[in-house]
Amino acid sequence: MKSKFDRRRVAQTVLWLRLSQMVINEAYKSGMFKVPIHLAFGHEAMAAALAYALRPEDKVLLTHRNIAYNLARAYRPRYVSAILRSFLHEYMLRPTGLARGRCGSMNLTHPSVGIMYTSSILGNQFSVACGVALGKQVRGEKGVVVVMGGDGSIEEGAFYESLLFAKSVKLPILFLIENNEWSMHTHITERRTPIALGPLCASLAIPFVSLAGNNVFLYCEKLVAMRKKVQQLGMPLCVEVAVKTLGDWYDYKNPQHPKGKWVKYHVGASPSVSLSAWPLLQQHADDPVFVLSKLLPLSTIQKEAAALFNRLQRVTP
Repeated sequence: MKSKFDRRRVAQTVLWLRLSQMVINEAYKSGMFKVPIHLAFGHEAMAAALAYALRPEDKVLLTHRNIAYNLARAYRPRYVSAILRSFLHEYMLRPTGLARGRCGSMNLTHPSVGIMYTSSILGNQFSVACGVALGKQVRGEKGVVVVMGGDGSIEEGAFYESLLFAKSVKLPILFLIENNEWSMHTHITERRTPIALGPLCASLAIPFVSLAGNNVFLYCEKLVAMRKKVQQLGMPLCVEVAVKTLGDWYDYKNPQHPKGKWVKYHVGASPSVSLSAWPLLQQHADDPVFVLSKLLPLSTIQKEAAALFNRLQRVTP
């Protein structure tokens, strides 16, 4: 696939997201942090693509699992050590943290790169995004608003009401839904009937796009096109991306589960993820790094990962 953008920079962003999270995970294991952190192993492709597609005038609103998007927007190749340290300090609630230790993890914002709001309340960010977009519209400002949510958040009434309001007053909002099929440790099939997001959006005449496969270069092209459409037409658009949150493990063995009970990662340190120079977690398309290794020469990916790892592993709080 030919592309006009810097594929190396995008690939570096994916590796930055994976390796920096691995460092944070190791620090988490040591009991370093005072707040709960929702890691996002497996979410790197969409976060890196969104960081590429956004422009300085755009605004972003996130959920409690915001780490990949915050890291992606903060990424500056020359300053990776300082940036990672600012995240570590924030999670330790130090005044030298990214938000001066006032936000922690689940509410972490970064206004200087457009991340205006992050909600630990399920679905709350959709309503706030409408307010942000309406303010931009009234003031005649350029740019779009991107609001991210998960498959659990679309079960909330605020999601439908926000879609309806955004369409009714023609707000430039890109609704980005990450569907990892889980709410804590409960799968969709265990908790609710399926929600067909495409037909739901069609009922409101809102364009809908479905993405899967973790091809970060394809995601970049799609998001650039969607952002352009939202801005030019002054209308909302919804995209649903299939993700798999990696880092699961098997818990202690017991009579009911002689091999150990499988635990889907939700929050906290993942015991199955270990810091290494080669950040591959799964030999499967569920892992964005695995997909990346099929899109670029493996030797290139390994070289970039090793160089970044050497810088990050020396970061100390």
